Amino acid sequence: MRDIYEILKEKAITLPEPPPKGGVYTPVQEFGDKFLYCSGCGPDLGGGNNVKGKLGGGLSLEEGQKAAYQCVLNLLANLDQKTGDLNRIKRFVKVLAFVNCTDDFEMQPQVVNGGSQLLADLFGEEAGLPARSAIGTNSLPGGIACEIEVVVELK
Repeated sequence: MRDIYEILKEKAITLPEPPPKGGVYTPVQEFGDKFLYCSGCGPDLGGGNNVKGKLGGGLSLEEGQKAAYQCVLNLLANLDQKTGDLNRIKRFVKVLAFVNCTDDFEMQPQVVNGGSQLLADLFGEEAGLPARSAIGTNSLPGGIACEIEVVVELK
């Protein structure tokens, strides 16, 4: 497997600083011998800015996909801080995503593809495409567009 940091550099992707916690919890929790559970991350852009709004009610599909992409970048920043080396990740096991949307919006999976595609591009399909759920909800903390959590297996 190629070095994740080289792939990030080739794709001109810079990992952000880990986002500030929004409550009393642990951003990344170890369990078992080789697993990490990552608390949900929103689309924090840094500097107190977030992607906010509802899909189907002002935010376009493309804006939702960019929000999901940012959620995954923030998850990677938390994982990098916890592990010290993203190359330690064997595979992503599970993605659970929540999309802030109107009652009649039905494209949650397409929104979350914005984040899933980043994992596939960085880690390859075998390691980067886990089981996934994409759920619509009527509200998320602070009005953010989406929130994503992951479970990863380490080498």
